[in-house]
Amino acid sequence: MLRKFRALFFLVPATVAFAQQPSPAPEKPKPPPVPEQKITVSSVHVDGPYIALTFDDGPNEKLTPRLLDLLAQHRIHATFFVIGENVAQHPEILQRAAREGHEIGNHSWSHPNLAKMSDDGVRSQIKRTEEEISGAIGSRPILLRPPYGSLTARQKHFIHDDFGYEIILWNVDPLDWKEPGPNVVSNRILKETRPGSIVLSHDIHAQTIQAMPATLTELETKGFKFVTVSELLKLRTPVPPPKPVNAPTATPSPVVAPSPNG
Repeated sequence: MLRKFRALFFLVPATVAFAQQPSPAPEKPKPPPVPEQKITVSSVHVDGPYIALTFDDGPNEKLTPRLLDLLAQHRIHATFFVIGENVAQHPEILQRAAREGHEIGNHSWSHPNLAKMSDDGVRSQIKRTEEEISGAIGSRPILLRPPYGSLTARQKHFIHDDFGYEIILWNVDPLDWKEPGPNVVSNRILKETRPGSIVLSHDIHAQTIQAMPATLTELETKGFKFVTVSELLKLRTPVPPPKPVNAPTATPSPVVAPSPNG
């Protein structure tokens, strides 16, 4: 009996001590994830009929000068995203484009899929083209369009943060590289273009150049005004919040006077 009492005596303090331990603090709710900053531009919201025409993959020895002649006739400034290899072969064409008020953007050295390359390879593609453009026109580009519009999330950040480029995509694509015919190219551009659009085309395809006279004339008829991509970005305005949908109000029932014959 005495042994049982002693065992019980030693168990009680341990039980009390265990009961007095503080319970763990409740976990704080995790904050919602911060949305990733949008660092690519496909179109912008503008207060006015402004659009930006862009031409990729040049300069082309024969076609780009023809396009420059046409743009000069219409007094239109466009943005050319150029390939470094082509700039090295035809710097005089790039010099003319810059002299006539067109904007020059970086489109890589040899048009690879940058998303499938190492970071060092991507940096080399961008830097070599940047140096070639700067050597030709005396200023470095501030816009970059990745070939095929293809970049990884990490590449977008270091291109934007380390190189200081605005990454420009598009929202109007006539698929002119498939060469569907000048009329199809023109109709697709006219159908899809809206205020704030960035229109993609290529100045290395003859059908694209053939499509431009009718396209430019019709866009002008529609009232569009042409600016470079950098000018379009400066015209950007906040997207207005959606208007609230008003609940339908009940129509009061008409008061019918009692009939005198009732």
